[in-house]
Amino acid sequence: MTEHVVIVGGGTGGTVLANDLADRLAAEIDSGDVRVTLVNDGPDHVYKPVWLYVPFGQREPSDGRRPLADLLDDRVELRVDRVTDIDTEAQRLHSMEGPDPIEYDYLVLATGSTLAPDEIPGLEEGGHDFYSESGAAALREELLSFTEGHLVLSVVGSPHMCPAAPLEFVFMADDWFRERGLREDVDITYTYPIQRVHGNPHIAEWAQPIMEDRDIAVETFFNAETVDPEAQTIATMEGSELEYDLLAAIPPHRGSELVVEAGLGERGWVEVDKHTLEAEAAEDVYALGDTADTGVPKAGSVAHYQAGVVARRLASEIRGRPATATYDGKTLCFVETGMDAASFVEFDYENPPSPAPPSQKLHWSKLAYNESYWLTARGLL
Repeated sequence: MTEHVVIVGGGTGGTVLANDLADRLAAEIDSGDVRVTLVNDGPDHVYKPVWLYVPFGQREPSDGRRPLADLLDDRVELRVDRVTDIDTEAQRLHSMEGPDPIEYDYLVLATGSTLAPDEIPGLEEGGHDFYSESGAAALREELLSFTEGHLVLSVVGSPHMCPAAPLEFVFMADDWFRERGLREDVDITYTYPIQRVHGNPHIAEWAQPIMEDRDIAVETFFNAETVDPEAQTIATMEGSELEYDLLAAIPPHRGSELVVEAGLGERGWVEVDKHTLEAEAAEDVYALGDTADTGVPKAGSVAHYQAGVVARRLASEIRGRPATATYDGKTLCFVETGMDAASFVEFDYENPPSPAPPSQKLHWSKLAYNESYWLTARGLL
């Protein structure tokens, strides 16, 4: 009987996993003993970190998009379809294109996170984001005409994708305005919902002095409740109000309703064993990347490392061997500290991050990785 592995979601985690399985189980796939199907709700693979550079004219939105079919091994069956229901008891999925259900032996959910600006009244009308393709392009137009006033970067929701990106944005904005001779006419304020500038205390301790040196104002324990687009103000749950001339906001994030409806996680992210990435509420179901509720950042490197673990575990199970591969929480990230300098952090469940001194070399390393990412997704790096 053919073992069928179904992956839902064609982002970093889903794509890397599909290609890893195609390579690892090549003999079994070629003999017809294994099938690997990737289901994605669109034809493209999107590399979201590119959007950080769009507002500053460093990249085009299209630079972060490639046809998914071009990135997948020929042994992987790509199905462009939207899954509408997960039945973990019957081990089948229903989809929009139907009519027959998709039956699986092993299911991997890589459904990611979605932006939910509608949770904050006025945010969609009064703010801009760089966490979406359209948002990054719109913010670019605003920044190009912004020569004076108050720029506010407000982290409205947490957890969110790419936890370092809000810090990167204000560091880059500060440098960008200085290069154009406009920094004295532009005030920059950064807000964060807890009492430090980043969720990780070690990164927060590193970033705070940089903000002070760059004259970037900070408002912590700042939980936006409403945005008034006409008055250009943000009102908080704590009772304060902040005026802005340009608002760049990190909207609240949601998981997938599919996950909630399937009983796999109350918030739309799958509750998993943080080491094995197996779903706690269903057998033969894994989750990775943003979808896996492990407590580590929702970052591309996490999805990449987790994909390798899930691939090794699935290969062992399919071959009738004990699955021993585990995820240790490994995360790494380049952090832009301006337009031509960056830091680097690496950490896991046991070892906290210790950001490297910013350098131009690390900045160019990050840009080089962004260019080579497509090879990584293809499984060639």
